[in-house]
This record gives sequence, structure tokens and C-alpha cells, in this order.
Amino acid sequence: MADLPTLFLGFGIYTGYFLLTWNYHALPWWAVLALGAPLICLHGSLQHEAVHGYPFRSTFLNRLFAGWSLWLWMPYDIYVRSHLKHHIDEDLTQPGIDPESNYVTPAQWQKMSPLHRLVRQAMRSMAGRLLLGPAYYTIHLADDLMRHLITWDLPKLKPWAWHVPSTALVLYWVAGVCDIAPWEYILLIAYPGTSMALLRSYAEHRARPDEKQRTIVLEAGPFWSVMFLWNNLHALHHHEPGLAWWKRPRRYRELKAMLIEGNGNYFVSGGYAALARAYLFTPKEPLIHPGFGASEPIS
Repeated sequence: MADLPTLFLGFGIYTGYFLLTWNYHALPWWAVLALGAPLICLHGSLQHEAVHGYPFRSTFLNRLFAGWSLWLWMPYDIYVRSHLKHHIDEDLTQPGIDPESNYVTPAQWQKMSPLHRLVRQAMRSMAGRLLLGPAYYTIHLADDLMRHLITWDLPKLKPWAWHVPSTALVLYWVAGVCDIAPWEYILLIAYPGTSMALLRSYAEHRARPDEKQRTIVLEAGPFWSVMFLWNNLHALHHHEPGLAWWKRPRRYRELKAMLIEGNGNYFVSGGYAALARAYLFTPKEPLIHPGFGASEPIS
């Protein structure tokens, strides 16, 4: 049985996407940006729900429904594999183990080029993550792809078997049917939409010895809560990863005190505006994981 709210959400996203791209040339650039970026962000949240079994219990059907890379860069099946590994809570934030960790080890830091270090330092602030994050993660993914092609690592190349043809269809619609220049699509829709999605994960986790204290609860207003399908209440998601997105607000009200006490009061009540006031240009976390004996990166 399919989850009807997630089905309706997906159909709404795709309807908005097709209407926006079809009418692209009739709209001013700022309207395209204002409508396109949230659609891409929301579709990213839909992909997150598909990883956790919504709207279908079938992996194949969820890929067919949500696995279209409207933001162009991340193969859906790589996201599925990495995100499920991320949900091994005892490994949260551990660099080299948790695929979604923002930390590095001293050895990884030493191997980085000066430019790479500069970019990673800049991405410690919210502004740096939003401005540089989409390009950084795309380049990182492309580098992985080239290495896997050179070594002909078929298990690592398998996720691209869906990503390449499905993304080619997206680009055919965008450029071939709607006559949108790919650079315009990237600049006004895909890149800012990815930036919006990266806002959610900016402060989701922190390094702490107690794994239950590594995950945030961030209370946001209606706009960002809907954009992230209430995954800003992230400790709830890690506590009950199989809970449907539309059940999270009520469940959060029931478990709020327990979640905040359990996560060591890693709690923000003022939404992403409060987070921006604190960390828009100020680094939130050290780059090297504190468990490796360094609180700040080596210069």
C-alpha cells in the first residue's frame, strides 16, 4: 500500500516543476529563482523520504518515483547507500565512516592541497556551505566517478546506470523541449535549490562522545519545516527513522522533552535565522574531528 500523502507531495512537486520549466521564458529571472530553488530543495527532501521507504515499500518503485536528479549532481542510488550508512548512529560524525560527516581526520587534512583546505575552511560557516557546497560536492563526486572508471569498479559504477539516462531525460526536457540553456537552469534552479537543501545538514550533527547528543532539534517556521519535511527536528528522525514525514510534527510534540534532554540540549528554537545570526560568517565546528585530538585545523 502506497503512502498517499507522499504520493500527493511528489505529484505536486513534479507538476510545479513541469509548469515552471514549460513557462520559463514567460517569467522574470527572479520568479524562476524564487519558485525553482524551493522545488528542487523539496524534491531533495522527497528523495530522503524515498530512502526510508515512502511512498512505496519497493526500492524499485521509490527510485522510479523519486530518483530523478532534478538537481543534476547526486545519483539517487549513491544517496540511498550513503544515507542508510549514515543512520548507524554509533558512527555518526566519524570521518571516513559516516558518509555525511563534515569532519576530517588529521591525515585527510594533511593530504589536502592548499586550495582544498581553503575551501573546506570556508565551508565551516553557513555562507561558505551554501555558496560553495553544491560545487564542492559535485566536484568531489566527479572525482570519485573518474577513479571508479579508471579502476573499472563495477559495484561503485552501478548507481550511475540509473543516474546517467534519467538525468539525460531531465536535460532533454529542460534544454530540448523547454529551450532553457543548461547554464541558466543550473544558475537559477539546480544550484540554489541544492544550496537550500544543504542548509538542513549544516548543523544537523556535532561530535560528542555520547551518540545521542550528536543530533540537533531545530524548531523552524512553516516554510523551512515544509521544505525539509520536518527533518529539522532531526533527533526525532534518528530516534524513529521509519516515521512518515507528515506524522513528525505531532510526534515531536509528544516526545519534545525526552528528545531535548536526551540530545544534551542541542536545541535551536529560533529557526534558521537564529542559526544564521550565529554562524553565517562564523565557523560552527572545528574541521578536524575532536576525537582525533585537535579542536581546530592545522594551519
